[in-house]
Amino acid sequence: MPLTLEGSCRCGAVRFTCDSHTPQPYQLCYCSICRKTAGGGGFAINLGADARTLKVDDPQKAIGVFRAEIRDDDGRCEVSTGERSFCSRCGAALWLFSPEWPELVHPFASAVDSDLPVPPSRVHLMLKFRPSWVVPDVRPDDATFDLYPTDSLEDWHKARGLWVE
Repeated sequence: MPLTLEGSCRCGAVRFTCDSHTPQPYQLCYCSICRKTAGGGGFAINLGADARTLKVDDPQKAIGVFRAEIRDDDGRCEVSTGERSFCSRCGAALWLFSPEWPELVHPFASAVDSDLPVPPSRVHLMLKFRPSWVVPDVRPDDATFDLYPTDSLEDWHKARGLWVE
C-alpha cells in the first residue's frame, strides 16, 4: 500500500494528502526555478505521488499557480508546462503538476508534514545552475548531474528496493 503523505503550507490555509510509491526525498534540484520558489540551502526536493489521490483542503481559496519562464543558453524563452502550486497567503511551495505526466503530482518535501524515510543516498541534479555560494554536500554514495539524471523517481526507488507497494 502506498504511503499517504500529509502536507500543508506554513500558515495552515492549505492542507493536502496524496499517496506515494516513491516517498524517499533523495533528489536535490539546484535549478533556479526550484531554488528560488521552494529552495532552502540552494535546492528543493520533489517527491512523486499518484495525481488521482491528491485531495486538497483550501477553504480560504489560497492556492496560487506559477508557471516559470525557461530561458535557454541562446536567450530563447518558453513558459514551462509545470504548474507550481503555492499558498498565496504565506508563499509556501506545495506541489508541482505537469500535464505532460498527468498521472503524477510532485509534492515538495518541504511542505510534507508526514515523517519521510531517510534515503540511503541522494541525487544532486541541475548542478549547472547552482549559485557559487552553494556548496553541495555530496556524500560517497551520492550521484551528481549537471542536468537531469537518467533514472526516474520510480526507477531509482525500484532499483534500491524502496518502491512502496
